[in-house]
Amino acid sequence: MTAQNPERKIGDPAMNPGDEPYFAAAKEGRLLIKRCNSCGQPHHYPRQLCPFCWSSDVVWSDASGDGEIYTYSVTRRGAGAPYCIAYVALDEGPVVMTNIVDVDLDTVKIGQRVKAVFKTSANGTSIPMFTPSS
Repeated sequence: MTAQNPERKIGDPAMNPGDEPYFAAAKEGRLLIKRCNSCGQPHHYPRQLCPFCWSSDVVWSDASGDGEIYTYSVTRRGAGAPYCIAYVALDEGPVVMTNIVDVDLDTVKIGQRVKAVFKTSANGTSIPMFTPSS
């Protein structure tokens, strides 16, 4: 049984102009993605232009916070180890790079259903991460 390092510090995110609504929603326990009004495609990480059609007509949209692990890696050595980094395919479509938390790391597997949880960084910013659904 491998548990996460409880002393691992969560780094502060790099804030880009326009990211404020994303992190404000995370503080409320909501996961936001952007959706393009021109082509209808959802995307993450939120940006000012749609990565599919380059339209600037993009809006914030609530995501369910549910998804499945597409791939992952458990780091067992180094500062803050052990911890798990994963790509999670959200039910809405986008794939997000994230951490898998609050789980025995030896039980993490591809295809596992996960849900968003929100952890606090050193400066108090809520960061979306994921934990197994069941």
